[in-house]
Amino acid sequence: MSLLLLEGASKLQAIRWVRPRLDILDQLLLPHASTYIDIRTSADGHRAIATMQTRGAPAIAIVAALSLAAELLGSYEKVSAMGAEAAAAALIEQRLDYLGTSRPTAVNLFDAITKLKAVVSRALASGHSVVDAYVDAAEAMLAADVADNQNIGRFGAEFIERHGGPLKVLTHCNTGALATAGHGTALGIIRSLHGSGELEHVFFTETRPYNQGARLTSYELLVEGIPATMVCDSAVSALLRSDPSIRAIVVGADRVARNGDTANKIGTYQLAIAARFHGRDFIVAAPTTSIDLEMESGEDIVIEERGMDEVLVTEGFAADSVVDGELKRAAVRVAPVGVRAWNPSFD
Repeated sequence: MSLLLLEGASKLQAIRWVRPRLDILDQLLLPHASTYIDIRTSADGHRAIATMQTRGAPAIAIVAALSLAAELLGSYEKVSAMGAEAAAAALIEQRLDYLGTSRPTAVNLFDAITKLKAVVSRALASGHSVVDAYVDAAEAMLAADVADNQNIGRFGAEFIERHGGPLKVLTHCNTGALATAGHGTALGIIRSLHGSGELEHVFFTETRPYNQGARLTSYELLVEGIPATMVCDSAVSALLRSDPSIRAIVVGADRVARNGDTANKIGTYQLAIAARFHGRDFIVAAPTTSIDLEMESGEDIVIEERGMDEVLVTEGFAADSVVDGELKRAAVRVAPVGVRAWNPSFD
């Protein structure tokens, strides 16, 4: 599979796959440096997901799948030397289970793992190479994610365009090419609106406490040349009240329950309330892989709670290091020692 399959998705390529090589954009260095990491094994993929060098529900699944594909292709002779397809299938299943521990709450990841295990089982039963079957399936997932995102962007844009342009919208967190295989979900809708000439302006939240909006969405919008303004998370209601021309709030989803309840980045719930109060469209953009039919409602979704320091301490790069090009990470403690913080990842 060539990188050409991904062209047209966006100017950004957070995931680069040219068999047998996988490179991912290190999102911990964004927006000040665009550095790619060579992912050669499932252990590399696990580490990149766990440390949030790659993030976003769809992207996590794709990186996990392709990291194992890179490992299998890189050690094809060793895997083949096992002497039996059953042994190779057992190895793949063990590695997939390991990758599942990198982000236990990511439904897309487990959907991909389940599908890939099924592919390997069918290949084993039919006498075909399990390694070839696995790699082909992982590559197909990459191409399918881009196609899904482009369709989400097109349909979402058409829905918002019923208001008549030029249009203003608001988004939360990061849901673009950095969170998917390309184009994006909620940000994919914004890309499609921009491409059709209907978008006047996009507002995006900083998305505390991890600042995905400030660090990542800002980066994507600058690269794409989309006119945008960042707002504090707590300023959205005031913004909607002051600017009635903002037609919609568009967000992504980490998990969708059977009844349609949605878990997304913390802060999404209050955006939904604000949208309803002010009479604006509230749109959740997500692929079917984000739907968890095992979850009857949102009450069943376990909300991950992260460490208090993400709220109490602000991390980034020293301003002077960004200017001189020698990036130096710095941490600033905002709250006094002894203060506790509640830090749910989703709502």
